[in-house]
Amino acid sequence: MASVRYELITLGDELLLGLTANSHLTFIGAALGRQGARLGRNVTITDDADAIAAQFRESWARSDVVITTGGLGPTCDDRTREVVAQVLGQELVFEESIRAAIEARFAKLGRRMTDNNLKQAYRFSRGEVLPNANGTAPGLWVEQDGKVLVMLPGPPNELNPMFTEQVLPKLSRLGLLAEREAYVQVRTAGIGESALEVKLQPVLAPHGDALSIAFCAHQGQVDLRLSSPSGALSMERLQDLAQECVTLLGEDFLCIGHDSLAKVCADLLRAGDHTLAVAETATGGLLANCFTDIAGASKFFAGGCVCYSNESKMQLLDVPEDILLQHGAVSSENAVAMAAGVAERLGADYGLAITGFAGPCGGTKENPVGTIFLALYTPGGVWSRRLAQSGPRSAVKQRAVNGALDWLRRELVRAKRGCCGEASKPQRAGGAMQ
Repeated sequence: MASVRYELITLGDELLLGLTANSHLTFIGAALGRQGARLGRNVTITDDADAIAAQFRESWARSDVVITTGGLGPTCDDRTREVVAQVLGQELVFEESIRAAIEARFAKLGRRMTDNNLKQAYRFSRGEVLPNANGTAPGLWVEQDGKVLVMLPGPPNELNPMFTEQVLPKLSRLGLLAEREAYVQVRTAGIGESALEVKLQPVLAPHGDALSIAFCAHQGQVDLRLSSPSGALSMERLQDLAQECVTLLGEDFLCIGHDSLAKVCADLLRAGDHTLAVAETATGGLLANCFTDIAGASKFFAGGCVCYSNESKMQLLDVPEDILLQHGAVSSENAVAMAAGVAERLGADYGLAITGFAGPCGGTKENPVGTIFLALYTPGGVWSRRLAQSGPRSAVKQRAVNGALDWLRRELVRAKRGCCGEASKPQRAGGAMQ
């Protein structure tokens, strides 16, 4: 919906101070993009009343839809509702149903409601209420001057479901969103951004300006978005081009759409009626969390162990002491023992292990900071790989997780095809990959 201008105003001193990440931009921008709309701008401002009024006037004058987040709560720094009502020339009226909902929520939590919570029970005189099933501050909806205002509370666990379940359907009914995405997204893993562009040139280059191409790199993943803003290429043609890209990509292809590496692995595990167990040191549970974030994970995920000390590796995973003494905890030999141990202890078909030096301290001459060893146990054998990562600790950990997931994904794809992958060859504790 290129002709409809959306602007997002995110409010809160905590955002500007860096105390809270601005996840609203990521979530709302992605949700709109998936239905053919695009944010024209996001502005983050303080909780100051004058700042709110000035920015809202500007955004309201230049946009068709204005979305605000934050400032709807019960405390003295929550001023958004009052300031915006004044700018729009609307009165705030007390809504009895909101009061009842707030009281019911406090009663359910077994807490006493303080009087300042009633501040949240006011709505615009010519507006609607967006119920909040996960908090006390409802959202607000106003249609005025041929425009739409959407006001949402700040906490993501409240905002996200409200936006998905209420705001998007209302915008769609007004014809402000497309029925489907305006682009086709091809997700890849294990190939760099520049290499991906070169690999896909035979498919993409012939279409010139009629085809809009956008790359978005993540930690070990690259997304390719294909669109045709001019309308020269139909959605069906874009989907055909995406399939041509899939053919060229081979095992570097992850999915069409928005599924994560873990979700793709989960689907492959379910399809093969396989189970997985994981063992981690450097990543501290991030790998297991990827799978437990998926609904129904118990169908394929047996469990995981975070074993930092050598003693825990020996006690929980049956890692032989000799391996730790001779090769150390950061080694291919230990990774293999961890993967095999967790699979056998938890009775899983596949075992995935990560060990390494995430930094900034630690490391040796042979295995400096950023060295990660992965191991994959399968019905056909167990293998290890060495990764050399760079960047801060958080980045090294995430790249290690994505590297492990991508390896598992490739092996599951090969197993599904009946191909002979690395993990189906005789057991080996090597297979280094830089």
